[in-house]
Amino acid sequence: MTSSVRALTEALIRCASVTPEDAGCQQLLIERLRPLGFQCETIASGGVTNLWASLRNGPGPMVVFAGHTDVVPTGPLEQWHSDPFVPTERDGKLFGRGAADMKSSIAAFVVALEELLSEANRPRGGIGMLITSDEEGPPTEQSRSSTSCVMRVSDLTTASSENPHR
Repeated sequence: MTSSVRALTEALIRCASVTPEDAGCQQLLIERLRPLGFQCETIASGGVTNLWASLRNGPGPMVVFAGHTDVVPTGPLEQWHSDPFVPTERDGKLFGRGAADMKSSIAAFVVALEELLSEANRPRGGIGMLITSDEEGPPTEQSRSSTSCVMRVSDLTTASSENPHR
């Protein structure tokens, strides 16, 4: 894990984002994505927070990264070797709630985009990130807000050069 990915992973782990709470994770992502030119939209409904971030560079396909910022409840804290929301390294491994599912993956998405978009030749087409705060919990009426985001992404990915706003 690179130091940039590690630093963002640790920042995300520090957010106590027990489903369906986002606890500031998506704001951290927005702060990294906006300087790259991403348009960021927060869609909140019934305690669920979704982030749709998109960047267009002319016509072409759109690649979308999808993920979630929420984690399952910690259970009894006395059964943890360390605070679940304090990133801790033991035996060369990073521990903390969401380290494996899926805060390190989201950090890798963001750092990869930062590195890709820092190059002089930006890829043609679009890049999107769809992040929700309710993947770990039981399905609820509010899960429809995530479905609505997916449907909007689907509409965006089928946009053509003749009708780029579809």
